Amino acid sequence: MAFHQIVQRVLLLGVRMQTLPAPPSPQPPQRLEPLIAALAPAHEAFDQRAILFGHRYRSGYWAIYMLSAIAVLFAVVPLAVGWDDSRHVLHPYAGLWPLGELAIILTVGAIYWKGHHSDWQGQWLHARTTAELTWYLPLIAPLVDFTQGVADNWYSRVLDPGQELSGVDDLATLCAQNEPLARSLLEGAFGEAEFVSSYVRWTIEILEGQRHYHHRVAIRQRALLHRVHHINNGLFGLTAVGALLHLAMHTLWLSLITTFFPALGAGLHGALAQSEAYRLASTSERLGNELQGAIDRIRSAADPQTLKASIQAAIALIMEEHQDWHTLVRPHHLPLG
Repeated sequence: MAFHQIVQRVLLLGVRMQTLPAPPSPQPPQRLEPLIAALAPAHEAFDQRAILFGHRYRSGYWAIYMLSAIAVLFAVVPLAVGWDDSRHVLHPYAGLWPLGELAIILTVGAIYWKGHHSDWQGQWLHARTTAELTWYLPLIAPLVDFTQGVADNWYSRVLDPGQELSGVDDLATLCAQNEPLARSLLEGAFGEAEFVSSYVRWTIEILEGQRHYHHRVAIRQRALLHRVHHINNGLFGLTAVGALLHLAMHTLWLSLITTFFPALGAGLHGALAQSEAYRLASTSERLGNELQGAIDRIRSAADPQTLKASIQAAIALIMEEHQDWHTLVRPHHLPLG
């Protein structure tokens, strides 16, 4: 489990999240199974790379914010426990706290440098985009007119997802490599009622899976927002109480409270803001509703032309959402601020 997942799991302890029942696993038409098998290794490779760098990037900024707050704690604790007093029995070890603070600061700097030097964010975005588009290639293949001239990729023949998505070199290579197979598998496919019915069923199952996924994302992100909001209210409330008590009680423990608690609250808020929890929750909730509408339109399609148009619109909806996510995440680099 990655660091950012551990932190979020701790933050969500005790939270009960009610999600939709998991949909059944999509069962593709038999005609498309060879194409899915041919694309599976590429999808798996890009998906694993996306998971790796996604964990590194998100764990990186969560670690930077949390460690920054702990560095503040290390700076104040020696004063609070009295180790700075030459008469204290543990005064000879007081230097361990500044050393610990320095180690934390160096760790933050190392994460910052490594994240930029290895371009964790850029590699995550590229791999996730390619993995998503590769995953949907068998779904979009039956909509492609393979008798027309060769384009960069199959998406650009069916819909216009925008330059950011259609310019993926790895995707164009995959399409070129698998076009002969797709052409042979799908020749005359839409003339067979059995294929059309199984293709429609499979498409709906995939869209139901996406709807379930986005519903789960919306629920989790909203729960995280509410929990961090409550924690921060508590931290800043305790800080205010500590500041008021400090007027009457001059104790270094109150200084610890009024110094560390605001730093921890600011760290939690900063990490949550960089993760775009609010916008992810809102977008996922909206997309879940729109996917349900797309499913309803596919089910009610009365002829092959309307059916193809409905499936194209559903795929375009997913691609637009992915491009919006890409645009949302890209401006957030690892630096603070």
